[in-house]
Amino acid sequence: MQKTKKTAFTGLCVALGLLLPLAFHFIPGGGSVFLPMHIPVLLCGLVCGWRYGFACGVLAPLASHLMTGMPPSAVLPGMLCELAVYGVVSGLLLERVWPQKNTLNIYLSMVGAMLSGRIVAGMVKAAIFNVGEYSLEIWIAGSFIKAIPGILLQLAVIPVIVIALTKAGMVPTAYCGGDS
Repeated sequence: MQKTKKTAFTGLCVALGLLLPLAFHFIPGGGSVFLPMHIPVLLCGLVCGWRYGFACGVLAPLASHLMTGMPPSAVLPGMLCELAVYGVVSGLLLERVWPQKNTLNIYLSMVGAMLSGRIVAGMVKAAIFNVGEYSLEIWIAGSFIKAIPGILLQLAVIPVIVIALTKAGMVPTAYCGGDS
């Protein structure tokens, strides 16, 4: 993809990072259960590569916080780091480790990014909260158990979108280096 297309797609993903959470916040606890901001960030990293994924992972939560107050200030640092890692790792894995955009490689890249981002978010939250107030149990409950619907939604929707964009010729089937 050309830089202009990647930049435009990243802008679209940042905009989705603002709009999707607004829709899901009509459901009580919808943001932390369905993880709507994660979808465009992972999508951006997979489609445009790690640099653009990183930009989307930083800009989406920051812009959303500034414009809507979501995520709240206490949640923002962990979420910003988590989403930045999602964008970087999903892009790097699909670009460098599994460059062919097939279903298996997309899933492997997503799962690697989702685990890495959650680990980083847990470390940031542990560093921010007082010792003893944030535990492994709290991290597992919040990052995995409560998030099961969002994780399943991501695993169901994102690969379909990436493959559809690839089949439509809007995304190359493999990274070829260059302006990634």
